[in-house]
Amino acid sequence: MKSAALTVLLMIIPTLSLAQIPVSLSPDQQQMLKSQDGELQRNKTLVYDFVREVLEARHVELTPKFVTKDYIQHNPVVPTGRKAFMKFFAALGSPIEIQPTIQEPVIAIVAEKDLVIISFVVKKQEPAKRGFYTTTAFDMFRIENGLIAEHWDSELNSADLNCVLL
Repeated sequence: MKSAALTVLLMIIPTLSLAQIPVSLSPDQQQMLKSQDGELQRNKTLVYDFVREVLEARHVELTPKFVTKDYIQHNPVVPTGRKAFMKFFAALGSPIEIQPTIQEPVIAIVAEKDLVIISFVVKKQEPAKRGFYTTTAFDMFRIENGLIAEHWDSELNSADLNCVLL
């Protein structure tokens, strides 16, 4: 009996030593919008409000307030162009109440020149389905003349994750 318990313990210890430190969110989203550079602060606020109002609350009719007509989308699932973007997101559901903060767990909002990056905590199931882990998803936006002109994202879907792990 003691040897069985010791065997289990010896199998668990290496796993525990490799355990990931969970990704944590920032407690103050408004603080992340502040910058000593007024243009960077405006760019961060533009992206922040776009995420809250259009992406999360699905107020697609507000898209022209945030996005250029020739908006470039680098996600292969979402079409390029403002009209195509609006049509795609309108099909996802009816608008809901706009919240004062982003509802997804935000890690950071960073701006440099014409780029804004926002990172989120993402909960994923382990490929072996033994449990869940947290990781980070990134969205990067390029701002042009006060509007979002281009978007990239990094979140891997489970098929991509399996390819990375193989």
